[in-house]
Amino acid sequence: MPIRIHQSDRLCVQDFFPDPHFTKPAADSIGPVIVRRAEHTLSRSHIAAPALKVLYRLKAANYQAFLVGGGVRDVLLGLQPKDFDVATNALPEQVRATFSNCRLIGRRFRLAHVHFGGHIVEVATFRGAGEQGDDAVLVDERGRVLRDNVYGSLEEDAWRRDFTVNALYYSIEDFSIHDYVGGMADLQNRVLRLIGDPWTRYREDPVRMLRAVRFAAKLGFSLETHTAQALRELSGLLTDISPARLYDECLKLFLGGHAAQTFTLLREHGLFAYLFPATEAVIRREGEQGPTARLLLQAMVNSDQRIAEGRSVTPAFLFAALGWGPLREVLDECIQAGMSMAQA
Repeated sequence: MPIRIHQSDRLCVQDFFPDPHFTKPAADSIGPVIVRRAEHTLSRSHIAAPALKVLYRLKAANYQAFLVGGGVRDVLLGLQPKDFDVATNALPEQVRATFSNCRLIGRRFRLAHVHFGGHIVEVATFRGAGEQGDDAVLVDERGRVLRDNVYGSLEEDAWRRDFTVNALYYSIEDFSIHDYVGGMADLQNRVLRLIGDPWTRYREDPVRMLRAVRFAAKLGFSLETHTAQALRELSGLLTDISPARLYDECLKLFLGGHAAQTFTLLREHGLFAYLFPATEAVIRREGEQGPTARLLLQAMVNSDQRIAEGRSVTPAFLFAALGWGPLREVLDECIQAGMSMAQA
């Protein structure tokens, strides 16, 4: 389904990204593209009731409130959103004061979770850029963001998000969509583009590299040239991420229904070797058509099929398949050394 932008507000993607490495225009050079209600397909009927309650209650309390992120993106693409996130100018403590069913979480990124039975609506205060006392952005010597509780305006928040297609804001005031970064053009062109300079943004949080692959696989989008180029150059930054966080990301990568394409993209961009180095080493020794690569790809295809049919896939199956190649090599070495299968 084509995504329409009102003709008077139409801008091409080059209007947003004049520099090959995506240098942000001056703050007053362009405003947002306002996509009017009649020109897009997102309506309140698409939004889960808990998210609507949050939007309207924040509005009633005289705060700005926008639907943002994957929920907006997926509805515009004709997909069923997994969840809906809200962005607001209310501070986390003000959100908590507005909702009795609210918990504040996170130290690195302060967020509000508003609970409705088993449903959680995540509410984030607009992020800003700059110093605000002890709550300033804290960055280590390698450029990784350790803390980011600096608050700002709607436009600043848009430029702080990860990908252009995730930085579209649905207004509960007039049901328009605000686009500061060219996300509508990239949705139309099916391009996944990192906001800002990729080399800087990946250093801020190397997990963004995995998110780039996951979204490209899920949405069937192509990676913008520099968004892709920086992946291989900076893939080694994944060694700085804790095993626990990498484990969580692997579950998202391989249990989301697009494991086969994810596996292909991870290897294409040099990321798989930092997630499963022993398995990557086996594949390189055996070749791309060797038994390990073929088994893994078939396991991913089978997992995707099960998920498409509404059946479960366990992490145990996933990691057994990913570890099969290195384990088989060790077993072969033990048997060649004279050990029985039981001893090995």
